[in-house]
Amino acid sequence: MQLFYFLIAGTLFGAGLTVSGMINPAKTQDFLDFASIATGKWDPSLLVTFITALVITAVGYAISKQMHKPLSDEKFSIPTNRKIDSRLFFGPALFGIGWGLIGLCPGPDIAALFLGAPESILFIVTFVAGIMLTWPLNKTA
Repeated sequence: MQLFYFLIAGTLFGAGLTVSGMINPAKTQDFLDFASIATGKWDPSLLVTFITALVITAVGYAISKQMHKPLSDEKFSIPTNRKIDSRLFFGPALFGIGWGLIGLCPGPDIAALFLGAPESILFIVTFVAGIMLTWPLNKTA
């Protein structure tokens, strides 16, 4: 049953990314091009996607606080570590820089793979290579 929930959640997530246009790298790049605000070509629609994700997450957390356990597991696995260290700062910063430069992040790229986008294959290969290169660092944490 757990696999069914994962399949449904992943399908909804991928469909949402596709409908919002997030699988198109130009969408991200047009949002991050703040210089285009003056010309009227800035695309703020990614902000709507962010806000929608935050609202859905907030609702999900509120619902989870009312539940004794999740539908597909024995207990909730909510992180409790509140420590802000260099890994927490620099990891997302590096991710964000890469995302801004090429306009892709893993979720939208996996959705784009199903549409046959050739740049998606290169992105996934380099993404997995980056994970493998940093794997020893991640195991010590």
